[in-house]
Amino acid sequence: MAAAQDPDDELLGRIAQGDPAAVRALMGRKLTRINGLAVRMLGDAAEAEDVTQEVFLRAWRQAPKWTPGAARFDTWLHRVALNLCYDRLRRRREIPTEAPPEQTDEGPAPDRGLEAADVGGRVAAAMARLPDRQREAIVLCHYQELGNIEAAGLMGVSVEALESLLSRGRRALRLALADMR
Repeated sequence: MAAAQDPDDELLGRIAQGDPAAVRALMGRKLTRINGLAVRMLGDAAEAEDVTQEVFLRAWRQAPKWTPGAARFDTWLHRVALNLCYDRLRRRREIPTEAPPEQTDEGPAPDRGLEAADVGGRVAAAMARLPDRQREAIVLCHYQELGNIEAAGLMGVSVEALESLLSRGRRALRLALADMR
């Protein structure tokens, strides 16, 4: 039985030929998910936007060299995004800062959504305290909605190892957020 063709292969071929409509179509399909992955991994929207731009720049550069059927483009794109996120996380550890940068609140007005913002902030903080591999597993499976097999493949671990990471990550999140029940 022949493997199903990756729906992105045709777009990549058109991108390689310089078709701007194909670039827009690919961005329309993938931008939100890749940016969401970067935001959840990095916890910083501006930094995630930089990562997302770099991911798509690499995809554009890779398009002429892409071999259809060799790998799933979506898997490759996620792996590039995760690698760029880890590069940035490593750099953060290497450069200590005295105070966090001031950030503007682009959320709802102060009189609306305070509880939702508090819950979201608490979850984001709890996610940030997880070990990198547990956070990656949770982001891929719960936020990116990848199946265990695909997530394990992206992470380069067995499905059993992924499930262990998920279990430990969920347990740590339950403990960190226990008072919210």
